[in-house]
Amino acid sequence: MKPKKWIQKGLQFITTMFILSILVFYMGRLAPGDPLRAYYGDGLQRMSTEKQEQARNRLGLEEPIYHQYMIWIEKAIEGDFGKSFKYKEDVTEVISDVYMNTLILGGTGFILTFGFALLLGIYCIFHENGLADRVLCKIGTVTSSIPPFWISLLLIFVFSVSLRILPSSGAYKIGQKTNLFSRAQHLILPLSVLILSHLWYFAYIVRNKLSEEIRQEYVRISKSKGLSKRKIVYGHCIRNIMPTYVSMMAISISHILGGTYVIETVFSYPGLGLLSFESAKYHDYNMLMVLTLITGAVVVISNMLAQGINKKLDPRLRDDRGEITWF
Repeated sequence: MKPKKWIQKGLQFITTMFILSILVFYMGRLAPGDPLRAYYGDGLQRMSTEKQEQARNRLGLEEPIYHQYMIWIEKAIEGDFGKSFKYKEDVTEVISDVYMNTLILGGTGFILTFGFALLLGIYCIFHENGLADRVLCKIGTVTSSIPPFWISLLLIFVFSVSLRILPSSGAYKIGQKTNLFSRAQHLILPLSVLILSHLWYFAYIVRNKLSEEIRQEYVRISKSKGLSKRKIVYGHCIRNIMPTYVSMMAISISHILGGTYVIETVFSYPGLGLLSFESAKYHDYNMLMVLTLITGAVVVISNMLAQGINKKLDPRLRDDRGEITWF
């Protein structure tokens, strides 16, 4: 990709983030609620009206919204994203303590979901229209239709409340942050929900793509030459659908991230998702701004990446000169 293209895409990214920051800034401050409650907690009830006004002035909440935004953006450009109203610490410090938890849950879920989806789709195509295929299609349709929060509550009730064999919240036991076994135990339930809520959708796409592929002319020719279905599928069909699958993986990063955020909230899993929920609930403006921009950046970059993969793998998306136009 030429430098001019990089500059154009860079400017598009910056413009998108700028517009997103304005929207979130205004929506957050116009939403009903009192951010002082996040800052002072129950102590707000014991404060006089005069002290509350002084506190708002000190936090800059009495300024016009556009003026508040100008102050925020100037500091943000310098790398100062402000303090969290709830945690009384720099926003970046709070995020640095939990972002790895989201990366572990979301990253592991992403890899396992697409790995299992590919295997499941291949298994179904080898038993196409058979009993196993029909049963898996029925089960997959049901599980993909159930909201993730409902599956989460069901698993918590069964494995945490009734059987008491798995923890229902947290990322590890208190004081055992480096204990891999404790982390693995706490990952089982949220990871299971993340995989179940996305697995069949992608597996069904693999199954359908392979179903279309094995009906191509080259497959019939290969069969006439004596090649088995297994050799044809593994040697040709899977390889031919992989560009589409890789592109789909890039597009789906934002979907997996969104699912991770919901699951973190249900399981009280300390990550960016739970932090986003709390920042919105308590009107923690500075925290909400940074988390929204991080999430927005991931979504925009993943979409650009998917578009670039499509253009690189599909000759029809090349420019008039026959060159690959990344992004």
